[in-house]
Amino acid sequence: MTEFFNGIGNLFTNVLLLPFDALMALELENWWLANIVSWILIIIAMVGFVYWMLELKKHDDNKEEDKSVSSHSFL
Repeated sequence: MTEFFNGIGNLFTNVLLLPFDALMALELENWWLANIVSWILIIIAMVGFVYWMLELKKHDDNKEEDKSVSSHSFL
């Protein structure tokens, strides 16, 4: 059973977290380049958020959702 958990730890340290180790090494070499990577990810998240809000507004303007107020039958 110990080998199983050591395998999971090995997977995370040597495979899944490798991009973060590379970013950490890049930050020590070139601070500007490491921050550009962070800003690119922030911009991607903001574009996705704006897209999602516009899609929600489009569906809200079509009046597709039933917004009638009703309580539970046992009340």
